[in-house]
Amino acid sequence: MNLALYHPQKGYYSGGNVGIGSEGDFFTASSLGSDFGELLAEQLAQIWEILGRPNTFTLVEMGAGQGQCAGDIIRHLQTHYLELCEVAEYIIIEQSPALIERQKAHLQQWLEAVINLQWKTWSEIEAESIVGCCFSNELIDAFPVHQVIKKDGELKEIYVAISDEKFTETIDELSTPKLKEYFEQIAIDILSSAYPNEYRTEVNLATLKWFETIANKLKQGYLLTIDYGYPAHRYYNPRRDRGTLQCYYQHRRHNNPYVNIGQQDITAHVDFTALERQGEQYGLNNIGSTQQAIFLMALGLGNRLAELSGGELNIQQTLKRRDALHQLIDPNGLGGFNVLVQSKGLNESQLQQELKGLAFPA
Repeated sequence: MNLALYHPQKGYYSGGNVGIGSEGDFFTASSLGSDFGELLAEQLAQIWEILGRPNTFTLVEMGAGQGQCAGDIIRHLQTHYLELCEVAEYIIIEQSPALIERQKAHLQQWLEAVINLQWKTWSEIEAESIVGCCFSNELIDAFPVHQVIKKDGELKEIYVAISDEKFTETIDELSTPKLKEYFEQIAIDILSSAYPNEYRTEVNLATLKWFETIANKLKQGYLLTIDYGYPAHRYYNPRRDRGTLQCYYQHRRHNNPYVNIGQQDITAHVDFTALERQGEQYGLNNIGSTQQAIFLMALGLGNRLAELSGGELNIQQTLKRRDALHQLIDPNGLGGFNVLVQSKGLNESQLQQELKGLAFPA
């Protein structure tokens, strides 16, 4: 999965084959218009206020796609929160050189703007230097995962092999004891009688390093994670015996990662219980979680829907805009995504201030 997505020349993301939007392989919230980024900017502006309007306010977007969300956030902040922009630095952490080039092209107009826009690697950011917010949207689902299987009462791992110049799978001992430790951490016993023989699922160990890195760089502020997934008891439901690994190719979903190598997206749902527990392990506090629909409504999406009745747009424009807004809150689609907020270094007064996006009851 790591090679298929991130090989420098042939990987889906690193090689420049990623397609987002109507002409690509999948939609993201940002590809539906500027609303997602603008509403997220409202939350970021409140975070600046909660942190006491620091003289340097750092925003770190991890995995910025084609730069659409970043552009929408920056434009909204410069229009409505110029004071914030004058002290803000907007850092994009991106693994794919091809995507960095797309992002720079899309964000060209902002490179000389009031806000300080930069691309960095984690190694270029000093420890305990970030006062602000690190955030991601549909990033963790593309982290490479291990696949494990319950086989004759034991937990085994599924490996990729090659036979007759074709990919095949083989089952063997676990590659690391961290796989067993993972299930202990989230209190799931796959070896119990509730789980059928050959129950197969995924484990995302890459988030451990991710949390360690963020906790090391973040001095004071928030980590905001938006992605699709479940709490552990739903993710590892005994009836979900084939796991959640899936592929996207030209807006068609299937479950065969051994075709269209480097030409399709490969993802797995996110275990949000693991994100909470792993974050705690590295010193992050769980502030709260909700669904994207509720998060965006709390930040003002409902008002935007209400404004459509004002007659400023023609019927076709109104219908198109209403459809885009409804897709952001569709509980069976983007609206059903989870939003997890964690923090580090907040004092008691700051912890008592509720984030706007979490203000609606879940």
